Amino acid sequence: MHELSYRSASECLALLRSGEVCSLELVDSCIARIEALNADVNAVVAKDYERARESARAADAARSKGEDLGALHGLPMTIKDSLETAGLVTTSGAPALRHHVPAKDAVAVQRALDAGAIILGKTNLPMYAGDWQTFNTVYGRTNNPWDVTRTAGGSSGGSAASVASGFVPLEIGSDIAGSIQTPANYCGVYGHKPSHGIVPGRGHIPGPPGTKSEPDLAVVGPLARTAGDLRLALDAMAGPDTLMRDGWTLDLPAPRAKTLKDFRVAYWLDDSLCPIDSKVRGELEATIEALRPHVKLVDIGATLQLETIVPVYVRLLMGVIGGDMPKPLRMLTRMLLPYYALADRLGIRTDLVAKNATRGMHLSHSEWNRANEGRTRLRWQCHELFRDIDVLLTPVGPVTAFPHQTGGNHLSRRITVNGQKRPYMDHVSWIALATAAYLPATSAPIGVAPDGLPVNIQVIGPYLGDKTTIHFAELLADVRGGFHPPPLA
Repeated sequence: MHELSYRSASECLALLRSGEVCSLELVDSCIARIEALNADVNAVVAKDYERARESARAADAARSKGEDLGALHGLPMTIKDSLETAGLVTTSGAPALRHHVPAKDAVAVQRALDAGAIILGKTNLPMYAGDWQTFNTVYGRTNNPWDVTRTAGGSSGGSAASVASGFVPLEIGSDIAGSIQTPANYCGVYGHKPSHGIVPGRGHIPGPPGTKSEPDLAVVGPLARTAGDLRLALDAMAGPDTLMRDGWTLDLPAPRAKTLKDFRVAYWLDDSLCPIDSKVRGELEATIEALRPHVKLVDIGATLQLETIVPVYVRLLMGVIGGDMPKPLRMLTRMLLPYYALADRLGIRTDLVAKNATRGMHLSHSEWNRANEGRTRLRWQCHELFRDIDVLLTPVGPVTAFPHQTGGNHLSRRITVNGQKRPYMDHVSWIALATAAYLPATSAPIGVAPDGLPVNIQVIGPYLGDKTTIHFAELLADVRGGFHPPPLA
């Protein structure tokens, strides 16, 4: 059954439908691979094998009777540990939730189950999904299957590592600050950050268990080894939650183009606020050159600048998560507010991200309203931009997967870009546009850098243009990139 390890979700479903493989065999194959390799990667943390086998037997019995359980009938998958799963411990990486066993599934999880999926277990994440690395005191550290000395990314790091390692063909993750895009990039898999609001986030931790409201910026989305599988999972999960479903339905537009030659493609690879390491840049540029004969390339010039986008995004982000930061950090950042105000008056340049993160942690409601107005203006700017283009290609982040750094904090850590130390918070820069403006963004593998680590490109589309970004990522694989298994034993 080893040959099943890197089959896509769509291929596995085809095998199930044809009867070449039964669901129990597929589940057992995934379990065997997890048990053989997970010790090195530590992606799958809470395991639910016996219930999975029971569900597989039920799926096989239903199929033998001619019953169709849905688009994911009999397909094994894993779920990020921030999404509640009924009867299975859900910790969100927090010691306080070490024994939390939900009575109900998160909406996205329930929809996957309703489509016939089978859950094998939960995947690791940083505590409360709050980092671009995956480690916590409950389950420990997740390693990158391309190089176990390096991070798998975060916060959906266990999700990306599980898919990249061939443990399962499909995974549900979540994102508020590149938490799908970044680990997909570091592990060389596909990830999709949906348009904001189309996949319900109810049942996600954080907020606290039982939270009914949904935070600004946050989304739930899939990770897979093919772009087509992203579409399969999104179709299963997307649609209004209970409070809205009596009044509207979701009907996402079809892809704007069917073939590459009909796509209008813009690219944006340079910005002084967040330089790109040469190893990453080489793969990005090679992808643009590979596309040049096949698409209509559009020069957007200096239409977009990170210096105007990132402050709006970071203020909104910290407005969501700042209130839950540790009290000593909140006290320290409050003390910094007068310093930043004085620096602004005197024209002294300060770190743009750190300054706006500090201010975002202490936003009043009127200040949030001003930040939201900035975001709305950005959304209108994007609305106009996507009249002239279909997709925008950008980096996901400035570096390939970096060595584990579990000490310090977001402000003290550094990443190395072209031999220079750069702020760890650079992780927010290239994902800021899509997240702040509620746009769909698909992270697609495009190659392996000279350091032997994968590189992805970010495919951003118009609001509700999820099928456009996913389809473009699917077509891109015919020209360059696509998933390649990591050098895992």
